[in-house]
Amino acid sequence: MRKIITFIGSLLLAAGLIVSLPASPASAAQSRNPKTIRVGFVPSENASTMQARAIPLGKMLSKRLGKKVQVTVSTDYNSIVEALGSGKIDVGFLPPASYVQAHKQYGSKVLLQVVRNGINHDGSNQKKMVSWYRSLILVRKDSNIKSLKDLEGKNIAVQDSTSSSGYIFPIYYLNAKGIDVVKNAHLVTVKGHDQGVLALANKQADAAFVYQDARNLVKSDVPNIFKDTRILAQTMKIPNDTITVRKTLSSSLDQKISKAFMQIVKTKKGKKLVENLYGIAGFERSKNSNFNVVRKAYNSITQGN
Repeated sequence: MRKIITFIGSLLLAAGLIVSLPASPASAAQSRNPKTIRVGFVPSENASTMQARAIPLGKMLSKRLGKKVQVTVSTDYNSIVEALGSGKIDVGFLPPASYVQAHKQYGSKVLLQVVRNGINHDGSNQKKMVSWYRSLILVRKDSNIKSLKDLEGKNIAVQDSTSSSGYIFPIYYLNAKGIDVVKNAHLVTVKGHDQGVLALANKQADAAFVYQDARNLVKSDVPNIFKDTRILAQTMKIPNDTITVRKTLSSSLDQKISKAFMQIVKTKKGKKLVENLYGIAGFERSKNSNFNVVRKAYNSITQGN
């Protein structure tokens, strides 16, 4: 939570006369242990749908923590990182690349990593539970794109440039194969992996970079989506999404938040809520070094290596 700044301090800050003011003991305590916990979600699909699904989860979290909980869905991946950094939210469901960015810029702390069922090529769940996933490069089944080289010159639906599976890892993977789609293809940014799949299905894109297997998001509306598309390639393993908190939360509150989420997912209602949000089957404790592969991929594509 943002520090409570005195009225005089606010005026000075607005005038550009000071950069920051020392927090009073009361404001520091409020920042470390806020009365209201604000939780941010990234838009993996339609934002209004996400919001409706997130609210019941917020209520369950509130009951476990004994605090008010507010939930919001960010407009994009960068927004949730900035919200954590500025103190507008306290907890964020961050994809791996967004976590790496938030940690580097603002010292945000990873608490938990998502666990999901492994995914078969037909989109069905495996019994095996994993803490990683892959990005898929999808094309239509009747497409003349037969090899990675064929992606050059094509329209490709991608996510925000900080999306691990919708941008970073597919480009990192293709670069390693000698294919530079940033320079030699037409990247079209869409908001939500469901929109990436739909752009492909509706022939608005020749290929799509999505998480494994985002086709399940639209299967009810497009029943033939698996029949009419195919996987051209899949990337290396990517660490699963995170529950990340802002740097200034107290360690005791960090532990309470971790415990609350791990308890929620063990209940019948909670399990269904998190499954509907992001296909989450459970959580496990995480650490910063788990995301070194993400740093390597991100640095590679941003530095043009």
